[in-house]
Amino acid sequence: MVPLLADAPAQLLPARELMAFTLACHIILVPFGVALPLITLVMHRRGLRRNDPVALLLARRWSAVMAVQFAVGVVTGTVLSFEFGLLWPGLMGKWGGVFGIGFGVEAWAFFLEAVLIAIYLYGWRRLKPRTHFLLGLPLPAAALLGAFGILAANSWMNTPQGFTLDAQGKPVNVQVWAAIFTPMFGPQFWHFVVAMLITAGYTVAGVYAVGWLRGRRDRYHRLGFTVPFTLAAVFTPVQFLLGDSLARSVFHKQPVKFAATEIVWRTDTRVPEYIFGRLHPDGSVSGGIKIPQFDSILAGFTTDTKVTGLSSVPASDRPTATQATIAHWAFDLMVVIGSLLILLALWYGWCRLRRHRLPASPWFFRGAACAGVASVVTVECGWITAEVGRQPWIVYGHMRTGEAVTATRPVSLWIMLGLVVVVYLFIFGSLLTVLLKMRAGWRLADGQAADRGREPETDTPYGPRSRVPAGPAGTDDVPPPDGPAPPGDTGSGPGGGGRR
Repeated sequence: MVPLLADAPAQLLPARELMAFTLACHIILVPFGVALPLITLVMHRRGLRRNDPVALLLARRWSAVMAVQFAVGVVTGTVLSFEFGLLWPGLMGKWGGVFGIGFGVEAWAFFLEAVLIAIYLYGWRRLKPRTHFLLGLPLPAAALLGAFGILAANSWMNTPQGFTLDAQGKPVNVQVWAAIFTPMFGPQFWHFVVAMLITAGYTVAGVYAVGWLRGRRDRYHRLGFTVPFTLAAVFTPVQFLLGDSLARSVFHKQPVKFAATEIVWRTDTRVPEYIFGRLHPDGSVSGGIKIPQFDSILAGFTTDTKVTGLSSVPASDRPTATQATIAHWAFDLMVVIGSLLILLALWYGWCRLRRHRLPASPWFFRGAACAGVASVVTVECGWITAEVGRQPWIVYGHMRTGEAVTATRPVSLWIMLGLVVVVYLFIFGSLLTVLLKMRAGWRLADGQAADRGREPETDTPYGPRSRVPAGPAGTDDVPPPDGPAPPGDTGSGPGGGGRR
């Protein structure tokens, strides 16, 4: 519950809490919608290039997970789209014609991604390998297009441009390209996309890291861990540089937001950096670790860099001390987790490049198992930093959040928040149940394959599935493990038992 300004409308707090809860839940699914298609196609390509049935099996199973989470993401994303209009009518009524193009792009990308996922799922065992793979290639582009639309809208809210105001203060003369490609769009977009790839990679790899710790050291778990973890590890140092670039853009384009993120109260040079710590309304900071002059160095590479403080603007134009502390803690937590992930990636890279093997220490796999959850936390922290640090503005410098909020009674909004929490608990509980049932079914299939003395799904995923493994010469005349084929079973044709 973030304290607001004294003159804020009573319905502002429940409206923000409702929006924050639904967004925090939806963003858990976003990395898998944006990045899992790419990770799946990388594994798919590996399976085709090396004729590797284990890689193809992993790609097919990941595509099923991708479809399930996409279906849940449809629900949570639709709720968010309705909330923009219902909770913030002042925003959409006045500014929708300027930045709404981003939501339109996201809607088209959503429908395109839904069609492509359906085709990709249908193609297993029904299409030729090359055709199936090529039909899946547009999936990552469609996912990136959706992220493009959302980030275009959000970056415009941070650095609005592409319009002029008439005598009544209404936006006119809208320039679409200027409204899309705002000064914050590039840094925000690439930082977000790489964050999604890292989060999805570490989360998927974490599942197989847990299996590795439990003694499942087969090629299935090794490959399921190595491919997504390698992708995530390669991009982790890149993300650190992109995050630094984004922070520097905030310093230049949104100095008050930067001051909130770094809890800088007074404009000055040689400003110290606080790792965590709490800002008080009088401008003092308690707790945390103070590093003298380091904030000025981070902002401009020199101690003489002047950093704008929160006190440089009236109280009505800046975040409260509590909001600044929340944004600061979220930012610092994101940086700390990101630094730990870099160390984990370096550990992995050292063993792979110098020793040509996976790290042997169980502590590495414990860290890898936690990396997915830690990455989701950093994504949540990133959005908290971006949204709380921007307060009290919903359109930076043009409209305060209190001016955009609905006139609905606060008690109604609190009741709606309670209902949404219950519904979301059911939705995410159902998602977890479905995923666990899928895992149980896959393990059962793998166990049956192991009982027959063969690797899981050693037949090709294109065309009919073999009931029995092929003979030494590539024929299908090897009888099932439990006895010879029944009379009349030729292994082909509609009534044959050799294939089904």
